[in-house]
Amino acid sequence: MSNQQPDHDPDIIELATRMFDHARKGQAGALDQYLRAGLPVNLTNDKGDTLLMLAAYHGHPETVATLITHGADLDRLNDRGQSPLAGAVFKGENDIVALLTHHGADPDNGHPTARESARLFDKTDYLALFDTE
Repeated sequence: MSNQQPDHDPDIIELATRMFDHARKGQAGALDQYLRAGLPVNLTNDKGDTLLMLAAYHGHPETVATLITHGADLDRLNDRGQSPLAGAVFKGENDIVALLTHHGADPDNGHPTARESARLFDKTDYLALFDTE
């Protein structure tokens, strides 16, 4: 028996890296094309960050909306237990917080939760939004 790790296709790794870069940079059109062609919308990187987490954290509402349209899991946590909504709260991304909340993201998911982060940073407008949606 061999203890070798399976070979990883460098083309697949390069493609995945490009997709995560599209999410970070807010390149919604490029992601939309790949998602229509079959890219898994909940693809995660080595830290458990989804495309949605990266787009939300880096402040790209159009990309977040595109991913939501394709069925992204709004409450998927990364390996640190963080949700896309909590990341958007932490970064003060008002449009993204509103978008995720409107589409049903759970403000009490993960650690710290989006609600806990809003309290910590005295974002009373976010707290009010969480209670009205």
